[in-house]
Amino acid sequence: MTENIRNIAILAHADAGKTSITELMLFHSGAIKNPGSVDDGTTHTDFLAVERERGISVRSAHTTFSWKDVRINLVDTPGHVDFSADVERILTAVDGAVLVISAAEGIQAHTGTLWNALRARNIPVVLFVNKLDRMGADIENVLIDIRKEWHLEPLCLQSAEHIANTDVVITDLFSKDNIAENIAETIVAGNEKLMDAYLEGATPDFEILEKQLANMVSRCEIFPMLFGSARLNLGVEQLLDAMIKYLPAPDGDAAGVLRARVFGISYDKTMGKVAHVRLFGGSISNRELIRNATQSVDEKVVQLRRMSGSRFEDLQQVVAGDIAGVCGFSEASVGDWLGESVSDISDFKPLQMPLLTVRVKAVNEKDYSTLAAALQQLYSEDPSLNFEWLRDEKEMNISVMGWIQMEVLERILLDRFGIVATFEQPTIIYKETPSSVAEGFVRYWMPKPCWAILKFRIEPGELGSGVVYQSDLRVDDVAQKYQNEVEQTIPAALKQGIKGWEVTDIRIRLIEGEDHEVHSRPGDFVIATPMGIMNGLVNAGTTLLEPFVSFRIKATEELLGAITSDITKMRGTFEYPEMDNGKFILSGFLPVATSHDYSVKLSSRSGGKATISTQFSGYRPCDDELGMIRPYKGISPLDEAKWILKARGAMQ
Repeated sequence: MTENIRNIAILAHADAGKTSITELMLFHSGAIKNPGSVDDGTTHTDFLAVERERGISVRSAHTTFSWKDVRINLVDTPGHVDFSADVERILTAVDGAVLVISAAEGIQAHTGTLWNALRARNIPVVLFVNKLDRMGADIENVLIDIRKEWHLEPLCLQSAEHIANTDVVITDLFSKDNIAENIAETIVAGNEKLMDAYLEGATPDFEILEKQLANMVSRCEIFPMLFGSARLNLGVEQLLDAMIKYLPAPDGDAAGVLRARVFGISYDKTMGKVAHVRLFGGSISNRELIRNATQSVDEKVVQLRRMSGSRFEDLQQVVAGDIAGVCGFSEASVGDWLGESVSDISDFKPLQMPLLTVRVKAVNEKDYSTLAAALQQLYSEDPSLNFEWLRDEKEMNISVMGWIQMEVLERILLDRFGIVATFEQPTIIYKETPSSVAEGFVRYWMPKPCWAILKFRIEPGELGSGVVYQSDLRVDDVAQKYQNEVEQTIPAALKQGIKGWEVTDIRIRLIEGEDHEVHSRPGDFVIATPMGIMNGLVNAGTTLLEPFVSFRIKATEELLGAITSDITKMRGTFEYPEMDNGKFILSGFLPVATSHDYSVKLSSRSGGKATISTQFSGYRPCDDELGMIRPYKGISPLDEAKWILKARGAMQ
């Protein structure tokens, strides 16, 4: 029964204590005998060598335990911004979340990003304020920040006070023996009948209030807040109670059609690839043949696992609402749908977007092919890497968030694949868009047999619109099967423009064309389309686009002048600052090219008195002198003779 299952993500800014809380959950549930330590590298969910050495989570890890007859599938997520893509994928697989906030640091840069992501996806959340024992812990300041920045009044189900320097006493305000008036009023306000009875002087039974609170939490009308200290092992049992009482059980019909999504990939030394799967409908049984709708392949289940960090137990079957690890799906990638494909539930604005591209090289030339295979595997686990293998140039590139991610990837390549790799200096990922309206023409009819004649109309699109394509041709002009080949080739044709970057914010119309009943083949239109598109881009000219982020800086008042000067020098813009009690909040926009390392500089210069949070906001036009133009990699479709020879396999 799904009523006895909870799929929950635990999230936080780095160092807020999320993994330590997870360890205590496992301990209190009886899943482990002793809680592990982040500092000692003994935690159960941080089991990669690089995680234990650095003391940070770099991969999500799901673990399963029971609390009061409810099975909790808990996913411990990375807290560092460089691994935001992993967090984003996890949010497609859970029904609720615990967001951990440090009582000492308050709402940190990534905390706000995570909160916005949870709200965008309408995921019910329990807030847990940790580190009450720390010097500088201030619950009231945390609440002020939440009210001001999130425009939210959380429902505090507890109160907390310091008895001595580090001793904390937590009092329940919502129990059978103690129902705070403000809590009762907030809960009954969500139910007309309860409100009427309350106004007449009747206080509903605790069980009724508790059920109503759960309903309101599941509808994201209320966000409960609890308090504790992982270091003192304080408040974790109360948090577990709140998770099973107030966060919703999953939906799903076990007898229905299989609908399951791969939300993560890990590797086992014995079994190889393990696909982490959330079932939304139907069931999966051991040894069953399962259809991967995304990859259009059938694969056999070799083993079903209930995961617990790096450990697991074998399962015979997993049903709708549950989460499991599946061995045997060699073709599976993150994001794939199993069984019946449905509309992509992850179509949201990303938490963060990789805005750097970096070339990866094997130190030992003999590892070249092994490195390519390794990066391909890592790409199947994390599609945000955007792995690009330019075989002619023997060049491999990936997209990354920052230096920490590169260092972690370097270590994973060594530990898992035995490859010593180097990462060159990363480059900002620019894009380009047409500067004007123009036409692109191609006549591909030699050497026969071949025949593909196409004319495109190229127009600039609105910023952020991506690629819009349409065909104006009748099937009498170009057969539908050939038109389909044109449409499917468009994304590949736009991978590089005349300035060496992906082309976006473009409208393409196929306005003229011709096939030949004898000489035309589908491949002719695959070859011709990039030539016609590139011809159109040359005629239109292109404008560089550079990535921008929105920023929010919190700092003490004396730093305002220096920070606004920094923003101006970086070609940024900002709004009038919000001043409050000796502090200010500054919001605006910054080009990534000038600001990608500013968070480190700001923290260093301010002595920790200033913090910055950023969110990708889109691409904007950029002068060529301020951006970067790079040569076309590989054979350009503009070099038609070589392009045709290469495409037809006549040139190595």
